[in-house]
Amino acid sequence: MMPAYMNWSGGKDSSLCLHHILKEGKYRVDYLLTSVNSMYNRISMHGVRRDLLEAQAKSLGIPLHTVELSEQPGMKEYEQAMRDKTSFLKSKGCDHAIFGDIFLEDLKQYREQKLGELNISCVFPLWKIPTRDLMNEFLEMGYKAILVCINEEYLNKKFCGRLIDKSLLNDFPENVDPCGENGEYHSYVYDGPIFRYPIHFHKAETVYRRYTAPENSSGAASTVDHPSTYGFYFCDLLPY
Repeated sequence: MMPAYMNWSGGKDSSLCLHHILKEGKYRVDYLLTSVNSMYNRISMHGVRRDLLEAQAKSLGIPLHTVELSEQPGMKEYEQAMRDKTSFLKSKGCDHAIFGDIFLEDLKQYREQKLGELNISCVFPLWKIPTRDLMNEFLEMGYKAILVCINEEYLNKKFCGRLIDKSLLNDFPENVDPCGENGEYHSYVYDGPIFRYPIHFHKAETVYRRYTAPENSSGAASTVDHPSTYGFYFCDLLPY
């Protein structure tokens, strides 16, 4: 098997992607790689505590590496931090990087370009699979997940903290992708076939935060087609 690292967000796409990779048996996943907000010790954008991220890695039995970022890193900071960490993983023999992306072509090209500079090949096991099919597969295989971050541009506060199930999918508005591929929501997976044991937690408060729109690769804020700031609801999860 070819050595690889898995870009792990802690959410459903990462879990399903890893499931496919392990089932195929072509790649050996030596490490998980996750971007973390080092100021608050939480998964970047998802807002999940580092303790719960580490609990996932232990249940999976795969060593975890993190990319430590500031609260709102610019593109230069982000790209340098990613380059440093992926160069390290390359030195450990990982010539392949696995991603759970589904249909965002510009993001796929960006990953291939940046990692291609380090001679790391990108692997996209879920690419172009219909997102409704992926969600059905996720649920049918027995995975369990909770919505931890909601983009208010697409969904309202009541969705934050809901479990992912058939009723949730039926309640999504028509403009929301079932997998949240456009950034509508983020999730945390706490049980499923790839985990050796479930991760236990309880829900705490729901917090609202606004963020400045991220910069594009040229350093300019992405404000042409989207607002200059974004509002998100976060459901805080506390480990037992």
